Amino acid sequence: MQYEATMILPARTGNAAAFEQIVRTHERQVLRVAVRLTGNLHDGQDVAQEVFLKLHREFGRFQDSSLIGSWLYRVTVNACFDLRRKAKRAPVENAGFGWETWRSGERSREQELAHQQELALAMEELSERERAAITLRELEGLSTAQVAEILGTAESTVRVQIAAARVKLRKCLERLRGKKR
Repeated sequence: MQYEATMILPARTGNAAAFEQIVRTHERQVLRVAVRLTGNLHDGQDVAQEVFLKLHREFGRFQDSSLIGSWLYRVTVNACFDLRRKAKRAPVENAGFGWETWRSGERSREQELAHQQELALAMEELSERERAAITLRELEGLSTAQVAEILGTAESTVRVQIAAARVKLRKCLERLRGKKR
């Protein structure tokens, strides 16, 4: 972002307003990914706060504003992995938004809520890496190359993780829907 580039130098030299503008530019992105990966708003907010504190501590290393977005994705994903490892949480709660990408036709509000709950349960069956890959690629709309960079893997690995995630999601959703009949 062009205006963001003009904020880097002032923010690096201690201009709080410039740093705050950079945070505002990225806060929705970070929170959205954190909530999707942790499964609930409270943990997502905790992760987002941790991510921006880390950005503040390490801000001096950014020469190029284009690096901040991908760095934030990477730190957010890693913070979510760390949180889940530490807490060894039970099933992910429905995050309540973002699942619209998975819609397949018009549903009533009740049907949509049931679908979101099914999808949240199905997402829980994915590995951390599969969940991160499919969230960043399909829900965040990042390219495979960007996801690979964020996750620190090869593009082919990301493609395999996404393919595996889709298969697992499909099987789990079919199983869940079969139980309702």
